[in-house]
Amino acid sequence: MKVLNSLLSLDLRRNRLNGPFPSSLENCTKLHKIDIAENEFVGGLPSWLGMRFSTLIVFILRSNKFNGELPQELGQLKDLQILDLANNTFVGIIPRCIGNFSAMVKGKKEVGDEVELNYSYFFGVLRESAMGTNKGNKYQYDTILALFTSMDMSSNNLSGDIPISLTRLAGLRSFNFSKNNLTGRIPNDIGDMKVLESVHLSENQFYGQIPQSFTSLSTLSYLNLSDNNVSCMIPLSTQLQSFDPTSFQGNKLWGLPLLVNCNLDENIPNHEYEDDESDNDEVDWFYISMAIGFALSFWGVCGPLLFKRS
Repeated sequence: MKVLNSLLSLDLRRNRLNGPFPSSLENCTKLHKIDIAENEFVGGLPSWLGMRFSTLIVFILRSNKFNGELPQELGQLKDLQILDLANNTFVGIIPRCIGNFSAMVKGKKEVGDEVELNYSYFFGVLRESAMGTNKGNKYQYDTILALFTSMDMSSNNLSGDIPISLTRLAGLRSFNFSKNNLTGRIPNDIGDMKVLESVHLSENQFYGQIPQSFTSLSTLSYLNLSDNNVSCMIPLSTQLQSFDPTSFQGNKLWGLPLLVNCNLDENIPNHEYEDDESDNDEVDWFYISMAIGFALSFWGVCGPLLFKRS
């Protein structure tokens, strides 16, 4: 593939390609985009990825058969804006180096950044596009691609916790770690990610509380924490109370927008029953005291009369 050393964009989405990650791409060091989603590629990711693709902006491997652990060298992809590894069989932990994705750290893109996504050709300019997932749906980003940042590792076999380094990505707009075997607590500093629009963490084994810092995410418009082991009162904020109750089901949570928490029904006292029972007790003692008082009064007045004929 030496003739393709100047290749800037590779899009092989939705074919029937198979085999390992193409080693011939190692020489295509100018690539800004790799999209080989919805094929049948297998095996692990090579460690040279981070070193050879230093200018990579879009990296999409969704819906293949890749496996093994994610290489730490991914952290060298400093220009990465879209990382989509969903629907594979990756194992191991989420690399701590994800905090090194510099392009996801910037809260605001520089004017010159967008130039990297425009490829000149003979008749004019070809603007790059990419398929991404956000708020549970698929979208195609083209004119606003330079402004969009996302990370999707859903539907794998990843374990361990969410790296604290994730919260450094102040420019990240969407992340999806759902349908894995992740554990631990949701990072407390998630509120530092001021432009977050979508958070999807369902079907894992997270525990602890929902971080109070969620209440500062004014841009958050999609949240799914369902089917975990989170247990607490849902923090009060405009955003959290506006989500559908299904976003919190399958946990031990209470508070709005949950009207009734079925998981805690057995621990909720039945005040109506207790009140009825208390009222019955009061009525019983009332009648008993009346009977005793009547008996004492009757015998106190009539008793002496039985012994005095006069």
